[in-house]
Amino acid sequence: MDEEYDVIVLGTGLTECILSGIMSVNGKKVLHMDRNPYYGGESSSITPLEEVGCSGVFSCWRDWNVDLIPKFLMANGQLVKMLLYTEVTRYLDFKVVEGSFVYKGGKIYKVPSTETEALASNLMGMFEKRRFRKFLVFVANFDENDPKTFEGVDPQNTSMRDVYRKFDLGQDVIDFTGHALALYRTDDYLDQPCLETINRIKLYSESLARYGKSPYLYPLYGLGELPQGFCHLWGTYMLNKPVDDIIMENGKVVGVKSEGEVARCKQLICDPAMFLTACGRPNQVNRKSDIYVCMISYAHNVAAQGKYIAIASTTVETTDPEKEVEPALELLEPIDQKFVAISDLYEPIDDGSESQVFCSCSYDATTHFETTCNDIKDIYKRMAGSAFDFENMKRKQNDVFGEADQ
Repeated sequence: MDEEYDVIVLGTGLTECILSGIMSVNGKKVLHMDRNPYYGGESSSITPLEEVGCSGVFSCWRDWNVDLIPKFLMANGQLVKMLLYTEVTRYLDFKVVEGSFVYKGGKIYKVPSTETEALASNLMGMFEKRRFRKFLVFVANFDENDPKTFEGVDPQNTSMRDVYRKFDLGQDVIDFTGHALALYRTDDYLDQPCLETINRIKLYSESLARYGKSPYLYPLYGLGELPQGFCHLWGTYMLNKPVDDIIMENGKVVGVKSEGEVARCKQLICDPAMFLTACGRPNQVNRKSDIYVCMISYAHNVAAQGKYIAIASTTVETTDPEKEVEPALELLEPIDQKFVAISDLYEPIDDGSESQVFCSCSYDATTHFETTCNDIKDIYKRMAGSAFDFENMKRKQNDVFGEADQ
């Protein structure tokens, strides 16, 4: 360990592992350390379940992998592109999630994934479907670099509320679009410039077009496989390695001390646990923030045959978080075993420009990794001084997705 590295990474969460992999692929000498005896940190998968007090049907460790965060991959999203760039696809297999659903008026409806399903769906009336179709055609044709596609909309100044009004969309359609397609957790986006929302809907549509079932992919054996996959890249990894001290000179990081040894570095990446600085459609369940339910099963190699794992998550709004997710839990009955956890959200207050210490943000309550990838790209830009270039990715999409019927 008594060596000098370009980058030292503390923690093996997905964010840290991706950054470590990207730096390694770019020729940097990287040392990756974790105080835990396992990979993944907050993005790991628990197995065996006996470690958290389960027995009986849950005691066969080979059957179960329970994720600590509720996430899927958008099939055309940034994480898939990062998997391509770093060639981690060699170590992972994925399965298409069967469908996406919304809760409305006490019932569950499938989000249409084909034109036939859309025509048959009871989510909106016939006239609403026609107006919604015109809106989707506008979004599909929209190109922020071609003003001819704007149709009178200013993407930097026109609010999304005004865009909905332009196409005469009703409140139910607005709720569906904002929360089931754009995947916003609250309605705050309505009065913000429409460009971000349009791009979110395009991402959903492009991801859905990959297979036609849903826009989501999931790694077999659980999300914990993702950080482990990135750990296969170049670099030196040390688990069960406590950090005694971060060595600074003149306000800049120069090394890390562990068990009497010092590894020197030029830059340091770490998870929020190292520097705990707190971060200082809901209408259906009378909440501001949406509740998400991610359900996976034996088909994804994470549960015993005939069993399902469901993760209900939301942004805490009251002093009784468990009661906040009751509407979701009621839909999942009967429940054999339940775990409740509350995760604090952290974000750095230092951008690392002077200290060269770059701390990641906590994982949020979204259903996907797009915000995590934004954090990764932001850290990369601050570290390297230039944006991460996705055009460097040359591998074929089949290397990620595999066969459609897997």
